[in-house]
Amino acid sequence: MQSSRPASTSTRPPVSPLPRTQYQVNTQTNVIDTAHGRILCVADIRGRLSALNDLARDANAKAIIHTGDFGFFESSSLDKINDRTLRHLTMYSPLIPSAQRTHLLSNDNPPSVIRATVNIELLSEFPLLLSGQIKLQVPVYTVWGACEDVLVIEKFRSGAYSIENLHVLDEATTRCLDVGGVKLRLLGLGGAFVPHKLFDNGDGNATIAGGQGTMWTTALQIGELVDTAQRVFDQSETRLFVSHASPGREGIIAQLALVLKADLTISAGLHFRYATSYNEFSVQGDFEGFRHKLSLGKEAFDKVWETVKTQVDAVIDDNQRILLEKALSVVERLPPSQPTTGPAAAGEEPAWKNCWNWNLCDAAYGSLVLDVKEGRVSAELKSQGELRPLPPLPTLPHRHCHLPKTTFPPILPRKPRPPPPKGLSLPISRTSLHLQRHPPNAGDSENPDTSSRINGASTPSEKDKGKRKDKKDKKDRGSIDNGTSTPDLANSTSLTAPADTPTNEMPDTSKTEEDGVKSPTDGSGGNRTPKTGKPARNPWTIFMRWAGTVQATEAEIRDFYNEAKEGITRVNIPPPFAGRARLAYVEFGDEDAMKAGFEKHSEKLKDIIPEVKQAIDRDNRDSFRGRGRGRGGSGFATRGLAATGLIRGGHSGPGPRGD
Repeated sequence: MQSSRPASTSTRPPVSPLPRTQYQVNTQTNVIDTAHGRILCVADIRGRLSALNDLARDANAKAIIHTGDFGFFESSSLDKINDRTLRHLTMYSPLIPSAQRTHLLSNDNPPSVIRATVNIELLSEFPLLLSGQIKLQVPVYTVWGACEDVLVIEKFRSGAYSIENLHVLDEATTRCLDVGGVKLRLLGLGGAFVPHKLFDNGDGNATIAGGQGTMWTTALQIGELVDTAQRVFDQSETRLFVSHASPGREGIIAQLALVLKADLTISAGLHFRYATSYNEFSVQGDFEGFRHKLSLGKEAFDKVWETVKTQVDAVIDDNQRILLEKALSVVERLPPSQPTTGPAAAGEEPAWKNCWNWNLCDAAYGSLVLDVKEGRVSAELKSQGELRPLPPLPTLPHRHCHLPKTTFPPILPRKPRPPPPKGLSLPISRTSLHLQRHPPNAGDSENPDTSSRINGASTPSEKDKGKRKDKKDKKDRGSIDNGTSTPDLANSTSLTAPADTPTNEMPDTSKTEEDGVKSPTDGSGGNRTPKTGKPARNPWTIFMRWAGTVQATEAEIRDFYNEAKEGITRVNIPPPFAGRARLAYVEFGDEDAMKAGFEKHSEKLKDIIPEVKQAIDRDNRDSFRGRGRGRGGSGFATRGLAATGLIRGGHSGPGPRGD
């Protein structure tokens, strides 16, 4: 059937569904072939980049989509890769001969032998691609995976690196492929999905994160991808979500696909010998099974968010707050339960039956080809591997599995969707849980940067469940899951404070517009997320805290300081959290005025005695100079807060980061 889609609109600026001042998003339309085109989809090429041309030629493909572990390494990357990740790369690099690999991975060889032997030529052909010795014959669109050098990705974002026919898809960059009568919108999310590292940037300078040869997804990265997708929304396009993490396994990634209004998803990260092709309706027993997977993802995120949200709220700027709230809207995007009978039973989430997913095997074992012609998409899925049936089944005769060519119905323009709401209302209250900073799973040889997960969420062990009662008692003594004593925040930042313990650290006093969540309007052209440019905090600020059951207005707080209130320049009262203490930050014009406030304030505020002490500016604390816990010389609070793209931070060695 001939498609009724309009012609390519490559010269038309992207249209945002949100009512705001427009600016150019880093996007473009690439005309592949308006009549017929084949797109090769592969995963985990692992640095053997010359093979991309061979694969494209064999599949007669006019473009390639790659889902991570591309091999973004250069010579300077080797010194930054830790021993565990280097061993993992050695184990799976297709550039190392099998005999040499066996010798290097021998139990008798210490890590120093691998480090002394393995050079960049054995890990990746990226330097050859960068120098022009290898040229890509067709356009390649890729996200980054779990094992990449974050500094190389930063150079692509800044424009320092540019390679013909190589397009890195990230949260601020999207492409539209006009092929075979279909406008295919590519939206990409790179990095491993590790829940406890969503607010950790490692060595990254913006929304992306990584360090020591690994990369992972952040909350701000998710928020900016949602913002980009909203800006380029066009109901005539077919949306293809490309991710390294699998939405079939990770509930948050599946929820993100819903928010992005994805029609198709392609992912990797599971490293099976066979690829999978499915939609949720085909693998879930009922709609509640689909909701359960999303709920597990939300619970895993909430454990992290409840631990860090007080500190995050204190340090983010206006643009980052917008992106964070968009990320939180993904977590809250949980479809409501649907009745099993009656007229309302047919009103479930459309993606339950309409969104199609492919999870790819490694490039060495197979690939997917999307054959697009006259508005119709055909999928050719090929994979191979050793079949090991369970006894008493007989040995299967074939060692290669070639799935037959399947054809999907024509993709026609859909009915216009209503635009996203002008404001994204985000509930404040969530289940109060504490974060356990788990070390990497030693048994996970396939992915060096992921914690153990079940059905897409971090699952506490039976031992952890038995300790829940003890955790409540430990919280009262100022400790977290591992039982380590939490020092006074006025003197140390070696550990993250529990979520229900407000601190006297000074908050970000900037405010977002109250009429809704808006996209950042300046400082971002898609190359990098704008960094904070906030002025220095007022050093003459008094921190107040009192019972959450008592409400006090700004006027009452000023009167609390009696005649010293004349020196007050500003009173900041953060929004209250259910069941939490109320906070206020009282700014004075100079040091003498602040001292007068300490000396002349009343004893009680509305019949209660509040806590009154000087606020501390987190940016000026000595602990950011290496005084925290951990082998890397910087504490978890430093990494988890300074490194969300919120404050510039890093580490100098491996620590409890999941590396």
